[in-house]
Amino acid sequence: MQHIAAVVVTYNRRDLLAECIACLRAQKGASCDILVVNNASTDGTDRLLRQLAGPDLKVHTTGQNLGGAGGFSLGVDLAVRAGYDAVWIMDDDTLPQPGALAALLDAAYDLPEFGWLSSRAVDRQGNDQPMNRQRRTPYRDIAGYDVPGGLPIPSVMASFVSLFVPADVVRRFGLPIAEFFIWSDDWEYTRRISRSLPCYTVSQSVVIHAMKQSSIVNIARDTPDRLPRYSYFYRNDVPLYRREGAAGWLWLLFKDAWHTAQVLFGRCPGKAERIGIIWRGFVQGIRFRPAIRFPKSNAPAGAGKDNAL
Repeated sequence: MQHIAAVVVTYNRRDLLAECIACLRAQKGASCDILVVNNASTDGTDRLLRQLAGPDLKVHTTGQNLGGAGGFSLGVDLAVRAGYDAVWIMDDDTLPQPGALAALLDAAYDLPEFGWLSSRAVDRQGNDQPMNRQRRTPYRDIAGYDVPGGLPIPSVMASFVSLFVPADVVRRFGLPIAEFFIWSDDWEYTRRISRSLPCYTVSQSVVIHAMKQSSIVNIARDTPDRLPRYSYFYRNDVPLYRREGAAGWLWLLFKDAWHTAQVLFGRCPGKAERIGIIWRGFVQGIRFRPAIRFPKSNAPAGAGKDNAL
């Protein structure tokens, strides 16, 4: 039987985290330990975790907010070094349905080889979450989840809302990039793996992504208080897509130009600020070459600068 760690990164979402842990403990047909990376939450999360203590729950408090990317990089590293056979990665607002893990393990057993498996993410009403739709190419979403026979759906990119990765794959391809802080860390990580190994979406594995805003993020429509975080989005997309060669660069330029047009012709306030964020992020991304790090004591020969994106 595989020894699995659910790696959950949390920051100031105490009530959702409690739901997430309850759902993980209620899995049917399979079980896992739970490794919570607490990104220095200030809302009583530490007290909650003490109340929920048990032999299946491990907690690592960072002392500072490392962002989602930093938290996932740390959590996956800790789990692999602790000897788990696989990691099941998710946000604190992910609520795995009772058979979610068992469906992933069934698919893993049937597949001759895979890099990762991703679940179907829905909202509390059962509607698919557009932000979590997997990609069949770096530029196009998968067509849907209704596949004859429920076969795994070939995919190349997925979110960290229920991602199952064997420890051997982590040792081979490294950790999520902590320096991304937020956004695109999951796209980069899953694409890094899918360039070399077949990867799949398992539609029978269902999780609720209980996010407040279920629409796709859009700098032309978002509120002014959320604008600073978009600098990470536009910066982080560059190391992700430049790896795809000329097609990736064309995609970046088209995407950023399209987002600029949406700002210009939209009704949002602060248009100059929004356009500046887009293109400053793009320029910063050209210079942004973070190194790929590996679980401690598992780095392959030559790991380091040669593994920079």
